[in-house]
Amino acid sequence: QVQLVESGGGLVQAGGSLRLSCAASGRSFSPYTMGWFRQAPGKEREFVAAIRWSGGNTVYADSVKGRFTISRDKAKNTIYLQMNSLKPEDTAVYYCAVGPSTVAYDYWGQGTQVTVSS
Repeated sequence: QVQLVESGGGLVQAGGSLRLSCAASGRSFSPYTMGWFRQAPGKEREFVAAIRWSGGNTVYADSVKGRFTISRDKAKNTIYLQMNSLKPEDTAVYYCAVGPSTVAYDYWGQGTQVTVSS
């Protein structure tokens, strides 16, 4: 049973930083991609960033390039999303997910709220 548990969300002022964590368990993640998504109130869920577990290749949405960094710690089976220069439009529930590719995800976490005040 795959489990993904996010943490690290909170309230921060515009320009500030937060680091989200996603602890994964239940399988070997070597062949898989892990990603971060977000959903703001009244909007559809959108892709933020993804990382290949084995090779560490990353991909980002244009809206977060240069501000967010995704990384993974294989020993801890955890991925991170370092978010810098946060903007009010980054406010959303952030979810981590795992799947076979950057466009297909099978398992999702419960989400963590990020609120950026202006």
